[in-house]
Amino acid sequence: MYKSHLNRYILAIGISAAAAGCKAPAIATLPASKAVPEFYGNTKDTVNVSNMPWKSFFKDQNLVALIDTALKNNQELMVTLQEIEIAKNEIRIRKGALLPTVGARVGTGVEKVGRYTSQGAGDASTDIAPGKEVPDPLTDLSLSAYANWEVDIWKKLRNSKKAAVSRYLSSIEGKNFVLTNLIAEVANSYYELMALDSQLEIVKQNIELQKNALEIVKVQKEAARTTELAVQKFQAEVLASRSLEFDILQQIRETENKINLLLGRYPEPIKRDKVVFWIYYLRPLIRVFLHNCWRTDQILSRRNWSLQLRNWT
Repeated sequence: MYKSHLNRYILAIGISAAAAGCKAPAIATLPASKAVPEFYGNTKDTVNVSNMPWKSFFKDQNLVALIDTALKNNQELMVTLQEIEIAKNEIRIRKGALLPTVGARVGTGVEKVGRYTSQGAGDASTDIAPGKEVPDPLTDLSLSAYANWEVDIWKKLRNSKKAAVSRYLSSIEGKNFVLTNLIAEVANSYYELMALDSQLEIVKQNIELQKNALEIVKVQKEAARTTELAVQKFQAEVLASRSLEFDILQQIRETENKINLLLGRYPEPIKRDKVVFWIYYLRPLIRVFLHNCWRTDQILSRRNWSLQLRNWT
């Protein structure tokens, strides 16, 4: 009895599952997408760096002078400008091909044949006019006018004009790309050079500190307060810092040569103010850092060194 009821339940579940499987799936409806607003809030940001002239963007006068020199002497930019002139002249040629042409032709010539040839004997025995012999040599003078107009039935000339205009516009965009890339590359190399100057100054100060520490360790060794191992360790640190100094000097020379190459001139020192990097970049960052992080007592109270100082006092 129990098995019969169980078979009925299994049969009912199987029929319902088969019916559900044969049902065609319903088309899923996607929720309506909300339009993203162009601006958030009631304010609009009208400051756009792309509309700002580069002379207003860069405040360093040395950098501005370098960019001016690059815009005048850069070889790649000069080639691009000549390509623009070529494309402009090609447009004029293609326009002229659509117009009718009118011209004049003037020509002159002299013909002299041998006396004892068949043509020379014939000219000698023949009069060019009654009672007038053929002149020797025989001159020729011609004057003519001509007109030509090619009918552009298959749009060959018009398509060539459109292609010339497209090449001209692409050369204009290529010039804009070269200008943007040139200004960005000069500015990037200039700021990299200033960063290397600051790094070199820090390394020099570090070398002086290490030299002082080396002298102190030598005095301690003479007083039997330390061993030769400490002296050799500080000497190795000084030599490593000097090696880093020469490496930075080499990087500075390479960066200067790169800038001179962009400026289209022979290698020479790049004029720059070493204080500008500190004034315009590092000092504002440190000021913002101190204003936002180190001014409040809550952040100071959570510092490990502050807790230790409070415990010591």
